[in-house]
Amino acid sequence: MIYLDNAATSFIKPPCVAEAVFHSFGTIGNAGRGAHEPTLNASRLIYKTRTRIARLFGIDQPSRIAFTANVTEALNIAASCLPFERAVTSVCEHNSVLRPLFRREEEGLPLTVIGADDLGRIRMDELTAAAGPACAVFLSHAGNLTGNVNDIARISSLVHRQGGLFVVDAAQSAGEIPIDVREMGIDVLCFTGHKAMMGPQGTGGIYVRPGLDIVPFKVGGSGVHSYDRHQPPLMPTLLEAGTLNGHGLAGLCAAAAFLLDTGVENIHEKVSSLAGGFARQVRDIPGIRLYGDYDAPLRAPLVTLNIGDMDSSLVSDILWDRYEICTRAGAHCAPLMHKALGTQDQGAVRFSFSWFNTDEEAAAAAAAVREIVRENL
Repeated sequence: MIYLDNAATSFIKPPCVAEAVFHSFGTIGNAGRGAHEPTLNASRLIYKTRTRIARLFGIDQPSRIAFTANVTEALNIAASCLPFERAVTSVCEHNSVLRPLFRREEEGLPLTVIGADDLGRIRMDELTAAAGPACAVFLSHAGNLTGNVNDIARISSLVHRQGGLFVVDAAQSAGEIPIDVREMGIDVLCFTGHKAMMGPQGTGGIYVRPGLDIVPFKVGGSGVHSYDRHQPPLMPTLLEAGTLNGHGLAGLCAAAAFLLDTGVENIHEKVSSLAGGFARQVRDIPGIRLYGDYDAPLRAPLVTLNIGDMDSSLVSDILWDRYEICTRAGAHCAPLMHKALGTQDQGAVRFSFSWFNTDEEAAAAAAAVREIVRENL
């Protein structure tokens, strides 16, 4: 099997991740709910995970990171609980950004959705016109359909200059594209643990910069201030009501150590080489259409394409049934981007690479695409 669906979830994890999860089942209790060894082990583990994630993203105060079930929950928190009076996003976004903002719009919040060009790049002139005071701008670091990477530092400067907040969806960048919240000027960073961070599913988080107020998304048990009527006001407890996924965070802690030891820059160099090599092998095949800007100096390690007028799901099925190559077809939870690209009916086939893929696998996938083209066009 050749697994090229890492933008959906990483499949091959570092061995240390499974080992850490297995070990946690015999060692941790419920963090903050006692003073015995198992609960202290859980508290230490969660603290260690928080500090490693902070190092990974250039965060000075690990307590400003709250753990969530995934990036979707983190983005819902940002859309529902931050102080802003209107929002801006783009057609490039995943439904995890769009649907929370559409719900807020239905509740009366003004929302502007900026467009993209024919390569799927956001229109900076529209962003400049839309941003402003009391506004929150929600954008992805890297597009899950096109692989285009936004210039976060440039956008942040623009948004802050006009008095707004900047929320970044790092679902497709965290773990394989370097992120430093201070240098990039990120107010809120939302991330997931199970994609390029190579941790378990059911893990993720939200970083909220110091000085930025946010209200709880949910309230409940916290292990502290149990007699208070309200959720304790300090981060991360403010956003962590209920029992955390300690076993999942054990795996994320190990994954973060792997990323720090390996180096995100080194990971990016390898996965970019794999995706770029695959793109070069298929882009000139007659009948192939690629989506995204492949001349950009920085891209997420994914290649999205169509073969003539073939339904993308049929192509993905052939790749699996005949070649045992795992890809993602269809709408990719990015409806506005598909409409902008004119692929809302056909969908598209996405090949996404990870640290554990090889040049030989990329070449085999390209050969499979050539053979499908030869037989069907």
